[in-house]
Amino acid sequence: MDDELLELQRQFEFAQQAKSSIRLSERNVVELVQKLQELQIIDFELLHTVTGKEYITPDQLKLEMVAEIKKSGRVSLIELADIIGVDLYHVEKQAHQIVSDDSGLMLIQGEIISQSYWDTVAEEINERLQECSQIALAELAAQLHVGSELVATVLEPRIGSIVKGRLEGGQLYTPMYVTRVSAMVRGAARGITVPTNLSTVWSSLQQLLQEIDGANGVAVESAFFHSLFNGLVKGGEILGSLRAGVHWTPAVFAHAQKESVDSFFSQNSFISYEVLYKLAIPQPKQYLQSRYPEGILLDTVFVHPSMIEMLDAAAEDAIEHAGWIDSLSILPPSFGSQDASKLLSLCPSVQRALKSAKAHIFGESCLFSNAFIKDVFDRMEKEIEAFNYSRPGQGLNEDLNLVSKAKVGHDSGQFSELNETGNEGSNKNASEKGSKKKKGKPTGNTRIGTAESSPDNQENLSTKAKKNQRKNKESSSSQVQEAKLSAKKDLDKMKEDNLIPSEEWIVQRILMLCPDLEGQVVDDPYTFLRPLANYLRPMLLTAWKEKRKALLTENTEKMKRLLDNLQKKLDEAFLNMQLYEKALELFEDDPSTSVILHRHLLRTTATPMVDMLLLNLGMHNKLKSGIEIDESQNPESASLGSGERIPLAKSLDGSLSVKALAVIEALEGKRVDTFMTMLRTLAEESGILLKKLDKKLERTLLHSYRKDLMSQVSAETDPVALLPKVVSLLYFQVHNKALQAPGRAISAAVSRLREKLESSAYKILVDYQTATVTLLSLLAAATDDEQDCSSDRIPSKREFLEGLMTDLKGLVLNTTQS
Repeated sequence: MDDELLELQRQFEFAQQAKSSIRLSERNVVELVQKLQELQIIDFELLHTVTGKEYITPDQLKLEMVAEIKKSGRVSLIELADIIGVDLYHVEKQAHQIVSDDSGLMLIQGEIISQSYWDTVAEEINERLQECSQIALAELAAQLHVGSELVATVLEPRIGSIVKGRLEGGQLYTPMYVTRVSAMVRGAARGITVPTNLSTVWSSLQQLLQEIDGANGVAVESAFFHSLFNGLVKGGEILGSLRAGVHWTPAVFAHAQKESVDSFFSQNSFISYEVLYKLAIPQPKQYLQSRYPEGILLDTVFVHPSMIEMLDAAAEDAIEHAGWIDSLSILPPSFGSQDASKLLSLCPSVQRALKSAKAHIFGESCLFSNAFIKDVFDRMEKEIEAFNYSRPGQGLNEDLNLVSKAKVGHDSGQFSELNETGNEGSNKNASEKGSKKKKGKPTGNTRIGTAESSPDNQENLSTKAKKNQRKNKESSSSQVQEAKLSAKKDLDKMKEDNLIPSEEWIVQRILMLCPDLEGQVVDDPYTFLRPLANYLRPMLLTAWKEKRKALLTENTEKMKRLLDNLQKKLDEAFLNMQLYEKALELFEDDPSTSVILHRHLLRTTATPMVDMLLLNLGMHNKLKSGIEIDESQNPESASLGSGERIPLAKSLDGSLSVKALAVIEALEGKRVDTFMTMLRTLAEESGILLKKLDKKLERTLLHSYRKDLMSQVSAETDPVALLPKVVSLLYFQVHNKALQAPGRAISAAVSRLREKLESSAYKILVDYQTATVTLLSLLAAATDDEQDCSSDRIPSKREFLEGLMTDLKGLVLNTTQS
């Protein structure tokens, strides 16, 4: 076997030494290599060089690249491609492979850098650092043409070994410089005695370093100061606490805080959160709860349980003696209404009283005993009952003198109408927020109601509270007097308009009934007592409704009798009005006379009917509203003036009032038909049925009218009064209509009978009418002077008329009898 190998070697050597008789071109060689690769005789990768005249294997490329990297320690891939003469693509591909195989190499921004290179750079940096005490990483990165992050990454593992310094905030510092700055930070921190923002301290230190080192001074970042500061705090060289990274509170200040809070809380049994904020304690509630676990957290203050015991004693005394207290006046001035409310709810006596309904809390801070509230309610109920429900002694004319209900403002008190349902007042929250304590308000006094105000209770008032109380009474005396005067006016208004009281009126009455409350009226009594008024008003309204319901039950029968009587009287008057209206048709062609007759009928017949209707509707409205009336009054006989009808009509309800005013307007007009239309509308709205005049009723009424008129003519002795009655009877005989004519229309009425009477009868009528006019003229012109000749003519003229009376009566009586 060995011999065969030796023979092959000799043959191969001989072939190599033999000179070729055939020379190949470069192109042929390339084609030959490609053919060998196709035949897989050359089964490894070959790379072209940039010149195209050489081939190189990937392994050889890798070896040459490694050699170049070891030579310089840092080489660019572009430089490697130029040196080796291979395309950059193949160089980059081999570079990734080389870096992945060797952990001591790194590929950064197209450069391969070895660890030995960084060791060399670190030694150079250290030499420079020892010369200038500080170097910025940004400066080093610019010189090395790499990023600051890469420089920091490379230097961090070499600091302390190769690089003798400290890396902080993008800066390299020497140990001596670090020691120097650390001493400055320690001194500055130990000199701080109050909470301070460290940013201002670092700014001051930066300025100080620049002044010390001059133009060659090192620019120190705040982060470096802060890092040194944190190290000193951890090492216990600086005592204090750091909040949010920049707010430094020295231990000496925290100790002073603690002593100040302890002193105030032990002396006063409470402390305000505002005080802790002023002491730079950011979370006062958590701070106090951790220091005093037995304390009670309120909205604005932190209190000791002894404060509850003090308030509980005052509340228990007020409940037992039927009084009241305002906890704000007992507690210190720094307590708010929410604090007082919560503290009241924690008092054992208050809890028991609320559970057993012996007391109520109003306005958050005011505790009223149930006995006190009941006493006020009973007294106010009696006043309302006296003024609102029972008024039997008032006369009819006084009832008619109604006043329109005006709106009353906040200061004078507002009233709700009698028919108010009270839902609004009932739904209001009785625990409406009360007023906070005003400046100068009594602090420490327990106010008891008028029922129990003993000297023992008054002795419990502190000297300061008594002084403040007197000051408050002096400052609020004028306001209370105004409230009393306003309440008195409101009572008169309620008496006149029959109204129930509003919240403002209740507040004013409470001030009048309970003088002890005057000391609490500093600015606005409504704010302080409104919750109590809200609580009392539904109770007063309920009591009023019960009494009103009872009174309405009693008034039901009266209303029925009143409507029955009104129906009867109105039927009779309305039928007569329709009967007289038919006679007006005879004078429609004479406008002037027609107006006189229309107005006369409205004034004589319609007016009493309207007065009777309005008076009865007013009495019915009062009965329906729960007001007692005197049934002995006779509204049919009452006569109203124009100024009395309008207020009476306005006192009616809603649309009834509007229709009543329309009737009054038509009553003062010139047309009876318009009045009749308005009257029917009013009657329909009132629920009253008006009878319509039919033929049968008309015959009956005309017969009665004629019979009555004839009896009047037969019995009449006055010559002047006889003429209108005779004329009316003549019109009945001629036209079968009932004429109601005043004296001014007699002449026109007589002239219309010329064609209807015989000439002799008409002459008698005209002569009598002429003599009557002459007599009336003489009577109008007569004086007391004895020399007046007209007075002498009156008796003769009267005798003349008396002589004609028989003939005049004969015109109607003889005709009727025949």
